[in-house]
Amino acid sequence: MALVTDEMPETSGTGRAKGESRLSAAHHTPGRIPPEVARHLPDAGESAGESIAGSAEPSTRVGLLEMGFERLSGRTELVRRYSRMPLRTGRPQYPDPLRPQMAFVRLAPVVGGLIQEDRQRIDVCCGAETEVHLSTGAATEVRPMERGCATRLVNLSAGPDAYLEYLPDPLLPLPGARLYQRTVITADPAATVVIGETVAAGRPGPGARHGYVLGLDLEVRRPHGRLLALDAVRLCPDRHDGAGPGVLSGHTQLASLFVVTGRTPAAEVADALHAALDGMGLPYGVSVLPHDCGAWLRILGDDEVAVASARYAGWDAARRLLTGSRAPAPEVSRRRAV
Repeated sequence: MALVTDEMPETSGTGRAKGESRLSAAHHTPGRIPPEVARHLPDAGESAGESIAGSAEPSTRVGLLEMGFERLSGRTELVRRYSRMPLRTGRPQYPDPLRPQMAFVRLAPVVGGLIQEDRQRIDVCCGAETEVHLSTGAATEVRPMERGCATRLVNLSAGPDAYLEYLPDPLLPLPGARLYQRTVITADPAATVVIGETVAAGRPGPGARHGYVLGLDLEVRRPHGRLLALDAVRLCPDRHDGAGPGVLSGHTQLASLFVVTGRTPAAEVADALHAALDGMGLPYGVSVLPHDCGAWLRILGDDEVAVASARYAGWDAARRLLTGSRAPAPEVSRRRAV
């Protein structure tokens, strides 16, 4: 049986400087907020972005989750774990008969959703030859906020020949919600990371369904820090026409899938994603990532089941191409209605 501890060693890849407290703002809060979100901070200035590290409100709710995986005795084990509410996880399961060595871990739903001044940080470190699938138990609501914003940092690290899937349920921003999320993928050249994100407008209604502000940044880096790709999404319907092409082109759902891999040429990954979505009836786009480090897919739609099915089709195509086995059946039926 693997050892699961409450503390991560300083060398585990969590990004925390030696001696630095997990509860320090420098650890759990982004050093910079993009201007589209920063303008809602208290006393926001006119600069291109605002630094909020070290200036957390007294009411700040800090959620932390750190997980370390290693390959032991032929399968992937969770060997290091630390969590602070409202972030927590269940025990690893091994439900896929086609990949019995892959650890499936579900992050527990955030009770009450993301609220004003929430600060969350998730660190996942996957050692060499590990196989990990991470999901969530439900969609995450982003609640209305009177001032400030919520932030979330997600750091995913994959070692040589590691295979990591991070496929959370949708974000549901309600009218008045404000969130900045920064996701950093640090992948060995021989690693694979498949990551999905879906944004679904909460409480749809005339003039209200897009009354939120979201800043979503995703970075792909090598272990020595080299930046390979950057995707910056700014959903600010309070400033732009929600029906315009710069937002959602009139749709309520935006889904993305990034496949970072060195196992297969990027063009082959892109071709597989394109073939999987062809004929599904949804607007989508596929392209290779910079430096040929993989490919990405983006989908627009209005029906949550159709969008979830399309994202699953892309995931399944990537899984078949890169591992030779199909993806487990999706749990579309349990997804909460938007």
